[in-house]
Amino acid sequence: MGIIQGATIRGSTIIGVNPPPTAPTTIGQAFGGGFFAGQISTAGNGIADYYLVIAPVASGQDNSKQWKTNVTSTTGTSSAIDGPTNSANMNDASHPAAQFCEGLTIGGFSDWYMPAKNELEVCYYNLKPTTDSNNTSSGTNTNAVPSRGSNYASGTPAQTSANDFKTGNTEAFSNSGYWSSTEYPGYSGMFGWTQNFISGYQYATEKTTNRRVRAVRRVAV
Repeated sequence: MGIIQGATIRGSTIIGVNPPPTAPTTIGQAFGGGFFAGQISTAGNGIADYYLVIAPVASGQDNSKQWKTNVTSTTGTSSAIDGPTNSANMNDASHPAAQFCEGLTIGGFSDWYMPAKNELEVCYYNLKPTTDSNNTSSGTNTNAVPSRGSNYASGTPAQTSANDFKTGNTEAFSNSGYWSSTEYPGYSGMFGWTQNFISGYQYATEKTTNRRVRAVRRVAV
């Protein structure tokens, strides 16, 4: 007989079975120790394999962290979607932003990490805090669900319908840049990708710059 997660077996009776968490249905709803931010497809084929969970502001965001304490390349941080691997490869004192995320335990979960570029973009698309126009040179994301093969329109995405995530409310992203765990290619590894939460623009920032960082975790679909 296979093992059922969370079950206790007494004799031939299985008791105390913990069912899997109920699938989230609404962007911004409480889920998995944080809030449901959308679905991702790590294969980039439009088929969701994870729910993305954004950490609460109070316990899962830091407003001033460096990507790295020097401007050198970091091996294993090139993925635009594999945030867990990027982040794990930076879990040390020379990578303050990732180390902050990796050290968190929130809601009983300790698998928080620094989101990759395309994961953070999903957070912007679904939880955009402002009513500002989008930057139309960013937005393509084949790891989003549904997959997006083109850039933003000025009005799409619109401000999120999740009230707590609107500008000025408790869980809103600040109107500024957030670090992703994805290293910007080239330039001897001097830069990391940053996600702007006013217009959605993604751009390179020198690693020793202080930026906001907010942790995420994944839940399998």
